[in-house]
Amino acid sequence: MGAWIPVLVVLGAVVLFVIIVAGMYNGLVTLRNRYKNAFSQIDVQLKRRYDLIPNLVEAVKGYMSHERQTLEAVIAARNVAMAAGKTAAANPGDPAAMKALGGAEGALTGALSRLMVVAEAYPDLKANQNMMSLQEELTSTENKIAFARQAYNDSVTVYNTGREKFPANIIAGMFNFGPAELLESTESAEERKAPKVSFN
Repeated sequence: MGAWIPVLVVLGAVVLFVIIVAGMYNGLVTLRNRYKNAFSQIDVQLKRRYDLIPNLVEAVKGYMSHERQTLEAVIAARNVAMAAGKTAAANPGDPAAMKALGGAEGALTGALSRLMVVAEAYPDLKANQNMMSLQEELTSTENKIAFARQAYNDSVTVYNTGREKFPANIIAGMFNFGPAELLESTESAEERKAPKVSFN
């Protein structure tokens, strides 16, 4: 019986080690899934935004026919942002995808802001009910995107902190839990404001 004690101690240590590793692994999986879920909330709002933009362009097209370059810039920025959004949705947290999405969204926000500034010069457009409704929806969507981005960034921060702590960092390295990237805004301070869509 005395010969079995060292074996049982070693076996108990191995079982304890496996339980600890499994717990850390499962914790990292949970944190990773949280930030991926948080990104899916951003994705929903971005798709809503992308769906609103063609309607917005259509609403202003009749009033701003000679502002074709501005309208084309908005559509081009939307298309780039949609492509970046699809790439980011395929692998949320990927540094390159998040940087590309942040840049594309910044460019889209800038293009929308320029469109709204140009639209200010058209009194009939400012009074158009369809335009006012679209502006309201766009403003609401921009606010939801900002909240969803904050929730995503919070989840990424918790995940990154969890994977960097010892001894979880060893488990993260062993099982390929790479760092996740925040979704930061790359536009200027002026563009960082939600597009001004009020025509009072």
